[in-house]
Order: sequence, then C-alpha cells, then structure tokens
Amino acid sequence: MKPTETATPNVAQETETVLAAPKPRAPRGGKRSDGAPDKRRGRGPRRGGEERARSEFDQKVISLRRVARVVAGGRRFSFSAAVVAGDKKGRVGIGLGKGVDTALAMDKAFRDAKKNMIRVTMTDAKSIPHDVEAKYAASVIALRPSPARGIVAGSSVRTVLELAGVTDITAKIHSRSKNKLNNARATVLALQDLRS
Repeated sequence: MKPTETATPNVAQETETVLAAPKPRAPRGGKRSDGAPDKRRGRGPRRGGEERARSEFDQKVISLRRVARVVAGGRRFSFSAAVVAGDKKGRVGIGLGKGVDTALAMDKAFRDAKKNMIRVTMTDAKSIPHDVEAKYAASVIALRPSPARGIVAGSSVRTVLELAGVTDITAKIHSRSKNKLNNARATVLALQDLRS
C-alpha cells in the first residue's frame, strides 16, 4: 500500500497585509472638501437656520439679585431681575422677573416691562414740558427741563430717561433711598404725570 500524500499548508508563507488609506478630513471652517457646507453639529448656522428677530426695544438690567426661600430640605436659590425697556422714542417700562438662572429671570423681566409700557409726553426738543415730582415708596424724584444740557441724572433714573428718549433734563433724587427699583418706578410715575 502506498502512503497517501496530504497537502499541508505552508505556515512560513508570508501574507500581505493591505492597510486602508486614511479618509481625508474635512477642512476647518464649516465646508467639506467638495465645497458644500458641513451638516455636522456645531458647524453650520444656529438652530432653526436663522437668527432671532431683533426686538424694537432696548433693555438694561438695573438690579440682579440671588434670593432664597426656605423649604423643608434647606434653602432653594433663585434669581430676581429688574429690567428697564424702552424704544428711545417716548415709550418706557419697568419689569420684574424671577427664575432658576439669570437668563430666565431677565427674559421674564423684559416681557413684564413690555406689558407695563407708558408713553412719555415730550417737547419737540425731546425735553419735558414742565417741572414734575413723584413719590414711590420711600423714593422721591424731581424732574425739570434744562435746555442744551443733556441728561443730568444718576443711578437708575438716568437709565429710565435714556431708554425713554428724553434729553435736556435734570433729575434730582430728594430721598435717601438707594433702592434702584423704587427710584426707577418713581421716575416712571413722574413721567406719567407730564401734560402737554
């Protein structure tokens, strides 16, 4: 009997390994190599595809505080914001808002300010027609026209007058109160009392 021959594979044979070529990376700047815009997250325009429409009102924060309320487990912190909003054309308002973070509180305060807008009576020179005085809580504010002097006022009174669009005016705080919100509200009351 002949011994059967079996074909054994040659283990020592070298095997070729083919390495895959690396894929070309997209260049920085939000465009792919073929020039089309990159659709990956964080590379294109903001969510929604277009930016938010700009409001007709300017706003300024006059007070931003961290407040706490006591609950069974301890203290819960939130933020309180007071915002003055105006179009610099005779409309101005003050709003308050509270939220778990500052952005939310300011957004709520701005919406509240838009709800509480007043129309200011002004002369052709963007001044006020006569002297006026108003009191809110402990704050007492006096306003008087002063031609060609600009806005002579301080604290939150100046902010309210600027956003209302009033110029050539002198304001005086007759009280000792340093409360910016009350001073601003007293200014709004004084502007409301103006008659043409």
